[in-house]
Amino acid sequence: MIPLIRSLILTMVLTGTVLAAEDPYTQTAFDHLQQQGVPILISIHADWCPTCRAQAPILKKLLEQDEFKPIHALRVDFDQQKDVVKAFKAIKQSTLIVFKGGKEVDRSLGVTNESAIEGLLRKAL
Repeated sequence: MIPLIRSLILTMVLTGTVLAAEDPYTQTAFDHLQQQGVPILISIHADWCPTCRAQAPILKKLLEQDEFKPIHALRVDFDQQKDVVKAFKAIKQSTLIVFKGGKEVDRSLGVTNESAIEGLLRKAL
């Protein structure tokens, strides 16, 4: 078991893969969070996208900070959830959308600057 874990960690380090602080998107989860008035981040993500890969560690870092812990992040798979991508009117992967009080308050496309992403997340609080 230990060699398997080491192998997984090594693969993650070598490929730049970061475990996200996001849950997979489901309509049920999104509806429930909206009804509760929970701040939400929707991340339109594609594993092959270099911009998405650059956003992932930034989002993980920020979402782990106490200030942003109230935000519930949901990741939409750009390739597998085309109907959801279309419903959010996202034209490209690497789109970040924030909701506050059940309403969209802002979005960004292709942003990898930590302070810009931090500013976007603050709008959800």
